[in-house]
Amino acid sequence: MASHFVAKEEPVRRAKLEEVEQDDSHRPAFLLSRTELKLLGIAGVGFFLDAYDLFVINPVATMLQYRLYGGHALPANLEGFVKAGANIGSVIGQFTFGYLADAVGRKAVCAYILLEMWHTTDRLDDADGKELMLIIIATILCLTTPTGTLSPNSCLIYLGVFRILLGIGVGGDYPMSASVTSDRANLRKRGTMLAYIFSNQGWGSFTGSLIFLIVLQCYRHVMETKGEVSKVDGIWRIVVGMSLIPAFGTLYQRLTLPESTRYQESQRVSDEEYFAEDEKKKKTEGVTVQERPVTMSPTRSGSSTDASENATAVHTEPPADPAADEKGQGSKAAAAEKKRQFAEFVRYFSEWRHFKVLLGTCMCWFLLDIAFYGINLNQNVVLQQIGFDGKTGSTAWEKLDRLAIGNIIITSLGFVPGYYATVLTIEYLGRWKIQFFGFLMEALFLGIMAGRFHQLSKAAFIVNFAFLQFFFNFGANSTTYIYPAEVFPTRFKAFAHGLSAACGKAGAIISALAFNSLSHKIGTPSVLWIFFGCCIAGAVFTLLLPEVRMRDPDVVYEEEEREKRRLKRQSA
Repeated sequence: MASHFVAKEEPVRRAKLEEVEQDDSHRPAFLLSRTELKLLGIAGVGFFLDAYDLFVINPVATMLQYRLYGGHALPANLEGFVKAGANIGSVIGQFTFGYLADAVGRKAVCAYILLEMWHTTDRLDDADGKELMLIIIATILCLTTPTGTLSPNSCLIYLGVFRILLGIGVGGDYPMSASVTSDRANLRKRGTMLAYIFSNQGWGSFTGSLIFLIVLQCYRHVMETKGEVSKVDGIWRIVVGMSLIPAFGTLYQRLTLPESTRYQESQRVSDEEYFAEDEKKKKTEGVTVQERPVTMSPTRSGSSTDASENATAVHTEPPADPAADEKGQGSKAAAAEKKRQFAEFVRYFSEWRHFKVLLGTCMCWFLLDIAFYGINLNQNVVLQQIGFDGKTGSTAWEKLDRLAIGNIIITSLGFVPGYYATVLTIEYLGRWKIQFFGFLMEALFLGIMAGRFHQLSKAAFIVNFAFLQFFFNFGANSTTYIYPAEVFPTRFKAFAHGLSAACGKAGAIISALAFNSLSHKIGTPSVLWIFFGCCIAGAVFTLLLPEVRMRDPDVVYEEEEREKRRLKRQSA
């Protein structure tokens, strides 16, 4: 006899984080409740770590000059590889985790953004003690760079490889944090919440510069008085290792993050439509083997020979290990679900009205990151213009001290304020205006820097660069993250966001690898003109995007699907 498995019905429980979804208060959007602050802390750590890493790799590269090359510059190709390593990993993480978040759920994948799969697991949601934290492990491996045993070039390769691993974890947080936040946020405050999440990038940069300055002061005596320049090896390891604190601090919350009701509802509606179509297909094709009626031929003993034969034909011998059979069925079901998710994604974006939006988010992020990371991964060029590039001073410590002060100046002037200008105005100005005019303002200040690179005074250069950083963040750097989280329906949001973010990181990789070489060949002003062109092109691609303020993409998607079904019935 076929056995029937009845799922145990669990009591309905409302997760505390779902209070954000139900918030209908009328206070200003930028004032957050306690629950929203909790969500901000959980979802924002990835951006904090991303920006922290973006900042510290510049002073780390400078410190490695003294540790490995006697104060001389790093080889241009290896310097580009070390700086681009995390971005290379980010592309992998954004694409992979974005797809999985839509296919199997945010809760199942959230754990894996912070976990390294050292052992083979059969189900994605079996996150137990077998796995180790990916970001933490990658950071520790970076700290183990054997500068005293390997050759200088080998040390840079070693560091770059494990920075790729680090980037996979950090990159996976882009689609996850965006989906987790937008799934829960009240429609009136959705853009503000996403802007708050992204503002952690500014605090990551500021914290990194501050920690570098503080640790450097602690080493002043041993480096300046005793002349032990090799101790710089300890400074960069401490600065990099400090990122472990926020990673550990939010690990438990990330592993226990509940699934949002919005995602569950999108899956339920999609499943109902899928199984309705599947049932219709079954009726047209006939009865399946399991549903085939059994012809009973009574015998003297009251048993049925035909029945037992049919039972043998229909019901095969049960497996020796029921648990293994159940696990195998679960794996097949998960594989089928992923395949169906991808097919629906392709079907949705095969329509030009949807594809042009995806094209817009991808290209805007790609073009923005060429300019943004080209500037911020190579701040030494800017610091040189204002006299804080670490090349002036009588000792190695004095040079590093000036570099640390220069980084504090840059992050304080324009980097952090720009994010909060977006937080305060995004629900009033809208996303489209901030992105479009942000691109134009970035192009303006890049054009000034490119055209007057050698003529600007130190004060003028600082002011110009501060405005450039301000409009990066009160502009396309914020909105290219926010747009994919708001414009796409929940069912495809994470993967579409991951694709957009991966395109952005591809631009960052190109910029990181090519900036030094191009600067030597054609000069820094010519490279800045290339960034100017990227910003103009970004403004053009912004024309493909709609305004999404107070727009619920799930409602739009539902109306589109309803209209398709209506037209299909009429044509039939």
